Amino acid sequence: MITHGFRRVIRHIPKVLLIIVSALLGAVAAALVVAVMVLNSKPDLAVWHLAHLDEEFTTGTPVGSLKDYLDLEERLFAQLKREVYDKIEDRQKTRFNRYNAGSAADPAMWTQNWNRTYQLSHEAPSFGVLMLHGYSDSPYSLRFLADRLHRDGAEVLGLRIPGHGTAPSALIQTTFADMAAAVRIGARHLADELGGKPFYIVGYSNGGALATHYALASVEDPTLPQPAGIILISPEIGITEIAAYSDWQARLGDLLRLSKLAWNQVEPEYDPYKYNSFAVNAGYQAYQATVEIKAQLDRLAEQGKLGEIQPILAFQSAADATVEAQALLTRLFDRLQSEGHQLVVFDVNRMFAAQGLLNGALDVDGLLAGPPHSYDVAVLTNQDNDSAAVVVRGRAAGDDAVTTTPLGLSWPDEVYSLSHIALPFPPDDPLYGEGGGRENPGLRLGRLDLRGENHTLAIPNTAMTRQHWNPFFSYLSDRALAFVKETAK
Repeated sequence: MITHGFRRVIRHIPKVLLIIVSALLGAVAAALVVAVMVLNSKPDLAVWHLAHLDEEFTTGTPVGSLKDYLDLEERLFAQLKREVYDKIEDRQKTRFNRYNAGSAADPAMWTQNWNRTYQLSHEAPSFGVLMLHGYSDSPYSLRFLADRLHRDGAEVLGLRIPGHGTAPSALIQTTFADMAAAVRIGARHLADELGGKPFYIVGYSNGGALATHYALASVEDPTLPQPAGIILISPEIGITEIAAYSDWQARLGDLLRLSKLAWNQVEPEYDPYKYNSFAVNAGYQAYQATVEIKAQLDRLAEQGKLGEIQPILAFQSAADATVEAQALLTRLFDRLQSEGHQLVVFDVNRMFAAQGLLNGALDVDGLLAGPPHSYDVAVLTNQDNDSAAVVVRGRAAGDDAVTTTPLGLSWPDEVYSLSHIALPFPPDDPLYGEGGGRENPGLRLGRLDLRGENHTLAIPNTAMTRQHWNPFFSYLSDRALAFVKETAK
């Protein structure tokens, strides 16, 4: 028998639920308003964040050859001058503004503007290399490895990836499909130039994703010129899942007409060869790249073609705040079935780790223990926890034994690890290394060390504390060349 009091409680339940739901919706709305206010509190946008450069290559552009691509690029940079350089305000004409013509940060002040596609030719090349740079980056990032390979007989094409080398606003619209389409143009041109000689693709960061994507596509599609191998540096194989939802921030910005919501970072543009501001769309497209690569691998597994993937040499820092280092193993290398794959990991400086001063990084010890891998493993690490000297601990595919080889190199003082951005740059790089010289008229970003009050300097602290150059670049370049010689036979 239902009591009178119980009936009264039941009658009030809809009202209570309505109050709870209303309160929850109010809390969500308030949180959304606060989030929008925070996201919209970035610095004011400049012309380089807002310019629409419609001479950029897309999948819909009628470009059929590298010559067409370069002709379009010429028009693009003319448009960049008209729409950005010629329109900056007087207060923005500072010494270290990349978009102030004639400033110390203006890439035109260098002997060569490395934001453009470049070619290093040979009359009789023995192999070819297509160089693919990373997100917000430029062809500059792989120039020193390109030069090393060119000196050893390579025909080199350093491709400017769509959306890059111009203004940060370009990355608001550029898609991974646009980039992948440009890579196909570059690969076909290089293959045609070589007339049957082998070519390789070197990809750094997002360029690593593009290289992997093309290589897997060439297994699925026999009409694509197939590379003899690919070399990956800090490759974008996996990134945080949060990036999957970043597109909603930009959509909300469009809905509310708040242009700042299209940006994750809005910073001064003092680097001649890399955007400091970062569009939300760039993170979303990076995530889409990792999704597409996983789908390609799944299809090849279903078709029984994982064994047809070309040899891969990959370099990865154990400490990487941009991509998920572990994903390179679990999503790519652990799925490879053919021979000839090689993984090189730059460990953290164990002298700092032994002192308890480092957080967790990639488990390199696990690579050298447990069941044998189907690929070669090399780990650059300290000789011991009390020594800055570096050795290479190696393990051949299918083997249990671990070898140790002195490298003849050491960790520099006060460098506790490499970073995502450090690997392709030698110590004497004039921009990101410790090198000097007249080539760079602006800031030496690899040795930038400024002091003062917090929140005063426009340059973020991370620009000074993050490692920009690789003290073991000579090993990387030697290993890359050896890989080419081994697989070209």
